[in-house]
Amino acid sequence: MNRIVVANWKMNPQSQKEAEVLFKESYSLAKNIKNTKIILCPPFPFLFVSKKFKNKNISLGSQNVSTKTEGSYTGEVSPKMLKDMGVSYTIVGHGESRRLGETNEIINQKILNLLKYKLTPILCVGESVRDANGSFLLLVEEQIKKSLIGVSGAQMKNIIVAYEPIWAIGKNATREATKEEFMEMKIFIKKVVSDIYTPKIAHSIIIIYGGSVNPLNTRSFIQDGGADGLLVGRDSINPKKFGAVLSALN
Repeated sequence: MNRIVVANWKMNPQSQKEAEVLFKESYSLAKNIKNTKIILCPPFPFLFVSKKFKNKNISLGSQNVSTKTEGSYTGEVSPKMLKDMGVSYTIVGHGESRRLGETNEIINQKILNLLKYKLTPILCVGESVRDANGSFLLLVEEQIKKSLIGVSGAQMKNIIVAYEPIWAIGKNATREATKEEFMEMKIFIKKVVSDIYTPKIAHSIIIIYGGSVNPLNTRSFIQDGGADGLLVGRDSINPKKFGAVLSALN
């Protein structure tokens, strides 16, 4: 199985010219990377820029999607629009989106909408606080179960799960997770999915880590922590650092 590296550019860069440079450099970095699927997720206005570049190792992703298919929904972007732009993957349930009011119910609607158009959801789950009594596990379990309502076992095989603890993302991150914490959560996520579906489906799902991913911890999460891939935030818009992350995978 190929590793997955998702580059979440967030609300960056601030111009089309900068986006073109970032795409070009990212595509160049991916040329010599083997056994890795790289997914670039720029802001909506810059999705079209990717059409200027070609690299079989790279797929296009979006940072979000609407719960609606089409119609009078000002400011929304449908999965059909994304697919027409060449998007194959979409991030849903990111901690920063949840902070803005995205609920498990909304995430569930988005996942079902994406699957309808055969787009792959990247479902982000993660707690804001890791408490000593383990109640954060119940929170993650609820996120998974409510987000997957109505998703069949066959469809579950087309969903990527990203464990991204909120305390480890963004400029205010207190720390990154340890490889042991990720391993614990990977086992727990598989148990939850097994309870919903079957052990076979749980075994087959892709689980990646996100949260202050950088060149120094990449190898630890992949080789020691057993992550199937990574969700890279701020270091994905720094070509030198993103290149170092990719190189650490080889």
